[in-house]
This record gives sequence, C-alpha cells and structure tokens, in this order.
Amino acid sequence: MSHTARAPLTALVAVVACLLACLTAATGSAHASPAHHRPADTARHVVAYYQTQYDNGAYVSPSPLGGIATDIDLAAFHLDSDGTVHLNDDPPSAAKFDRMWSDLAALQKSGVRVEAMLGGAAQGTYANLHDDFTTYYGLLRDTLRTYHLDGVDLDIEEPFSLADTEHLIRQLRTDFGSSFVIAMAPVASDLSGGSTFSGGFDYRTLEQDVGSDISWYNAQFYCGWGDLSGTSDYDAVVSAGFAASRVVAGTVTNSANCSGYVDPSTLDSTLRSLVSEHSDFAGVAGWEYFNAQGSGGPQSWYQGVRDAMN
Repeated sequence: MSHTARAPLTALVAVVACLLACLTAATGSAHASPAHHRPADTARHVVAYYQTQYDNGAYVSPSPLGGIATDIDLAAFHLDSDGTVHLNDDPPSAAKFDRMWSDLAALQKSGVRVEAMLGGAAQGTYANLHDDFTTYYGLLRDTLRTYHLDGVDLDIEEPFSLADTEHLIRQLRTDFGSSFVIAMAPVASDLSGGSTFSGGFDYRTLEQDVGSDISWYNAQFYCGWGDLSGTSDYDAVVSAGFAASRVVAGTVTNSANCSGYVDPSTLDSTLRSLVSEHSDFAGVAGWEYFNAQGSGGPQSWYQGVRDAMN
C-alpha cells in the first residue's frame, strides 16, 4: 500500500478513536451519580392497604391511587383449613371482585405494584403452612400466579417459627425470582427488639439470615406497637440494626382503624424529620385506603405523605 493510501486510513482511525474516547467519557459521566442521589431501587414507597373493597354496598375503586401509590397491598388473603383460598370472606374468583381485578390490572400497567397481603389478624394461614407446607404453599403460589400479583406481604400475627418463615421466604424467592416483592409487616417493636408478636421470633436474626430475599418491612407503628407522632420509635428500629432503606413506616389513616392515629400536620412534620435524618428513608404505608382521611378523598391522604417525603 502506498503512503498516499495509508494517510486517509490513519486519519480515519484517529477520528474513530477520538469518538470512542468521547463516548466512553460521556457514558461514565452518565453512570456516575452524585453521592446524594438515591438509586432507583431505593425510591420511597407509598403503600396503600386495600382491604375494604365494598363500603356499605358501594364499590371502592383503587383507581384514584394511580400516580400516587407505588404499591397497593390487597388484603387479606387466607389459606383456610378446608384447602381453599379466600380474599377476606370470599374466593378471589368471586364475581364481586371482577371489577377490582380489572382496576388493579390497569394500575399495574401504569407502574403500580400490587401485592397480596397474607394473614393478618385472622388466625390459621400460617398454622396451615406449618402443618402442611406442600399443600398450602401450593395454594398460595398458584393464587399469586393466577392473579398476576407482583408480590406478597407476609403479615404474621400468629405463632410461626423462624425456620418456617425462612423456608417460606426462600421458596417464594426461588419460585418467583428477584423482581418479585417479598415484604413483611411486623409490628414496629418487633424490629426494635421490644416484642416478638409477629410470629414469635427475632426479626434481627431473620434479617441476618434471609434479609437479601426480603424486599422491605411494612412496620406497624400503631395499635400500641409504636407511633409516628415523632421520630423516636422509628429511630429505635434503626438503632436496633435495620437500615432506614429497609423500613417503611406504617400508620393508620383514620382514628377508627386502630389506636395511634396521627393527624396530617403532625405526620407531615415527622416524615420531614425522618427524611432529613435518613436520606434513604424507605417510605410510608397507610392502613387503610377506603376511609383514609383526606380533604380530596381517601387518595389525598397518600398524596399528602408522598408530598411530605419530597
């Protein structure tokens, strides 16, 4: 090849090398986030518990939560001793739920996650899982798949051992993969070490053993197990070893729902303080949606806590 032919090729190589260097620099710059930026997977949650689908015979649509809630916890699923699954008092396939499933599917398409809250105050679900895991886990797994749920919220309010809980969590993670939400809903004092109400075991040990498989905790700061009138009960959980990014602060949305209701102005103040104290604060959960006290309808309660965290 002559020198006159080599010169354009050399110039072209130089230009390409320059372009690649610039592209590499730009890409590195795009991926380098300032230290105060929050990673996408730690975005603050706004969790709406949705147990009352009918109020005095009138359907309560979750649709207004679109663009406000990050997660809707559909409550409460039960694994009953007769080998059936119920959503509150009816099978999830009951015609009364058809419109709800349609509304929830539309919300999922818009980016809202929908999780099944399993258990709660009604006893029996976790006892049945303990006694016959194969049968009752199969019912749970098939229900989650049938209704295209994005996760599960384990609300254990009956005896259930640490070993049983870890077994359940590991099996869920194996069957549903890394993007599936596995949340838990212990009372707040269980996390701070003051009680063992939610199952009867030490949640700090659970976190050490299988924390990588648990998405977050919807801690109950109400009903005498903690409150959000100030930051002290939440800070006690963090002091016990739980990262703020792991603990969603749960509270009641109406004084009729349980003791520990915090008025919106006080709650806003607490949330602003928690965000200031903990840059990775995980978010808020409200029990429950249908009667949440907000000036613009129940969804406005959730909008209010979302605004307070921003």
